Amino acid sequence: MLLAIDCGNTNIVFAVYDGENAKGVWRASTKTERTADELGVWLDQLLTLGGLKRADITAAIIASVVPSMGFVLKTVCRRYFTCEPLVVGEEGVDLGIQVLLDRPEEVGADRLVNAVAAHSRYGKPLIVIDFGTATTFDVVDGQGNYRGGAIAPGINLSLEALHAAAAKLPRAAIGRPKQVIGKATVPAMQSGVYWGYVGLIEGLVRRIADEFGQPMLVIATGGLAPMFKGATDIIDSLDNDLTLRGLLEIFRRNVKDGLG
Repeated sequence: MLLAIDCGNTNIVFAVYDGENAKGVWRASTKTERTADELGVWLDQLLTLGGLKRADITAAIIASVVPSMGFVLKTVCRRYFTCEPLVVGEEGVDLGIQVLLDRPEEVGADRLVNAVAAHSRYGKPLIVIDFGTATTFDVVDGQGNYRGGAIAPGINLSLEALHAAAAKLPRAAIGRPKQVIGKATVPAMQSGVYWGYVGLIEGLVRRIADEFGQPMLVIATGGLAPMFKGATDIIDSLDNDLTLRGLLEIFRRNVKDGLG
């Protein structure tokens, strides 16, 4: 079985795949002070609860946007699962796509993994919107080449910044207001951030598509993506497991004998 690890700025997602089937998916908050042993013991317990054993894991792949977590996650794979992980972005790992940017080495691993998965699944020009700590808009052409995109602050960051910078504005949880006109401070903040974000999504997608010059499919993924599905007709499809599927696709491309 394959252990796929997607390390973002807010959460680390661990998934175990047996062929195409996900046998378990678990999340941990990304805390750089955590040791490999803490994560290893935690994951071992979750595997046991899911009816799995450490010995079931024979391979691993990692995509991380947090450089300080790289060594810790590699150590988890080596110490607890006795395997050397593939790491997206390291030399020799074939993504199967071209990164057509001025500085390809600067692209986050998660964005490239999403591009691989989206092209494999949909096979046409598209925009992947990943709603995470940051909200990223990634452009993939019909041949699967990564063409760049845009990065905006995540919606939770926007709401937190509003509270931090304005003395009289309280901390508020993100939500989808039924009305645009807020009747109190918190609903007004939620409305401004949420519906303002919908406007940001629609505006950026339209500008990207106009600049690209072809019709484009728009795929939403990431932890907050379900909040925006249905709020705008600009999003064509919600694909919650896109990053994990991309890791599975990249592993298969690089390990010819498949999963052990």
